[in-house]
Amino acid sequence: MITKREDIRNVAIIAHVDHGKTTLVDALLHQSGIFRENQEVAERVMDSNAIERERGITILSKNTAIQYRDHKINIVDTPGHADFGGEVERVLKMVDGVCLLVDAFEGPMPQTKFVLGRAMELDLPVVVCINKIDRQGARPTEVVDEVLELLLDLGASDEQIDCPFVFASARAGVAGLDPDVMADNMQPLLDTIIEHIPCPTGDPDEPLQMLVSTIDYNDYVGRIGVGKVSNGKIRINQQVVICNHHSDEKVIRTKISKLYEYDGLARVEVEEADIGSIVAISGIPEIHIGDTVCAPEKVEPIPFQKISEPTIAMYFMVNDSPLAGTEGKYVTSRHIRDRLFKELNTDVSLRVEETASADSFKVSGRGELHLSVLIENMRREGYEFAVSKAEVLYKTDSNGKPLEPMEIAYIDVPEEYSGTVIQKLTQRKGELVGMAPVGAGNTRLQFSIPSRGLIGYRNEFLTDTKGTGIMNTAFDGYGPYKGDLSYRPTGSIISCETGESITYGLFNAQERGILFIGPGEKVYNGMVVGQSPKTEDVEINVCKTKKLTNTRASGSDDALHLTPPRIMSLEQCMDFIDTDELLEVTPKSLRIRKKILDPLLRKRASFRKGMN
Repeated sequence: MITKREDIRNVAIIAHVDHGKTTLVDALLHQSGIFRENQEVAERVMDSNAIERERGITILSKNTAIQYRDHKINIVDTPGHADFGGEVERVLKMVDGVCLLVDAFEGPMPQTKFVLGRAMELDLPVVVCINKIDRQGARPTEVVDEVLELLLDLGASDEQIDCPFVFASARAGVAGLDPDVMADNMQPLLDTIIEHIPCPTGDPDEPLQMLVSTIDYNDYVGRIGVGKVSNGKIRINQQVVICNHHSDEKVIRTKISKLYEYDGLARVEVEEADIGSIVAISGIPEIHIGDTVCAPEKVEPIPFQKISEPTIAMYFMVNDSPLAGTEGKYVTSRHIRDRLFKELNTDVSLRVEETASADSFKVSGRGELHLSVLIENMRREGYEFAVSKAEVLYKTDSNGKPLEPMEIAYIDVPEEYSGTVIQKLTQRKGELVGMAPVGAGNTRLQFSIPSRGLIGYRNEFLTDTKGTGIMNTAFDGYGPYKGDLSYRPTGSIISCETGESITYGLFNAQERGILFIGPGEKVYNGMVVGQSPKTEDVEINVCKTKKLTNTRASGSDDALHLTPPRIMSLEQCMDFIDTDELLEVTPKSLRIRKKILDPLLRKRASFRKGMN
């Protein structure tokens, strides 16, 4: 018989990037009393990964639970960035409702539409929280209208359109049902969740069914499957069968050796759990996202939506430059292969394929940020390798014509820069589909553009708008191939010598463009040391020293004035490299180089390409 677990609420917090999800969870955790009064707690405590903390973004969804009055509220903090949409898609199967967070100034943004659309498809009830109402320029009442318009656009049911609105400042830890009347805590939001998010239901007398919605990984216990108990009970030492809706041949008999529930930020071992509980199980190496844990007497997998396919790929390969192996701890193809396949344990949106070369692997993901986070994690762990330019993954239609991934780009810029942005994106095969004023003196541009048109554009965009522009993108399916485009209109300045860069050589080189290195740095033949304003590459000897004569002293180099080099981040390097270049990644350095280091062989390859 179907029964309700009135003492539990399972809710996911969904929103566009930087609208305050993790800060809201912080406020709820603090007010639930899980920390001691004298305990030091970092901001955004849920962003436990070092890169998440540095960049201020959530990459992996995380589970926590708080006790509020007589209820246990299981909360899932989800990522807001489009590249990590796979995380959002799968955790929504684990909850019974969502709390949609919207910035009181920005209003609904591309990812707001994406995550809300996913919740609508699963018919999940929505509680809308208008956050950052204390932000300068906040317009909560207008944002409420914009959210209602978005719900109508997404074909929401009458119950979903009639959703409750709560106003909050997560940073200040206050909420209210009216933007002008705020409580001094988050209770109005918690009360609304208890009242409007339904409690989980299931049949406790039926055999066990539990869908694995997310996977965690621990070096000590291996894979950890997390999901909600839909029917029956799950117990320690219980015999179970692992099956999958999309794979009929997967039937694995095993035993539950460790069982956990969430309490605050901790996983607590328990003996058993009932319907509606979000639990974690470890000790089953074959467990994957989308698997159903069933009782042996009734093997019946729960339907699970397939995760969206990757749209972009890069080649990860062994570093074979003259400086290879001097800075990294893990440098062989076996090291790189093992690390990439280990990443598949937790990242459901990633694909890793072996190639014809044992030293190269094709890695596909949801976007440049998705892959750059993997690269940054690997270099911090001591790996040394090289990566190619990101390329989009094409499909073909029924007539054999190529299709390419398309994006919707929403761009907020001051009016004086809108002409430049329109010109640049039109050159990159973008099509302007909307233009409207937003705020004081700003314009919101909406483009439909191929994904490859955005590769390498973000840095150019920030330069063109003097750092004032905001660009958000969302995947918009596949469309007809839009034609060829060049990624970079400028050439590279290439070192034609191996050695150490010298002030005299750099002084002569800086007249030819923008340099990426300063004096005293190791360089090699074929390494890119700067950007040329011309379309063709320029080869320069940056190791050149001034010859000593009887009229000149070699020490007069000190008087030469060098312009400070442009130091680029990982993303900037990934954006800059062209299709005939590689990015050499080590724990200490990022170097751009030509794929073919020898200048003669490079010219031959370029000539052959031109002939074709």
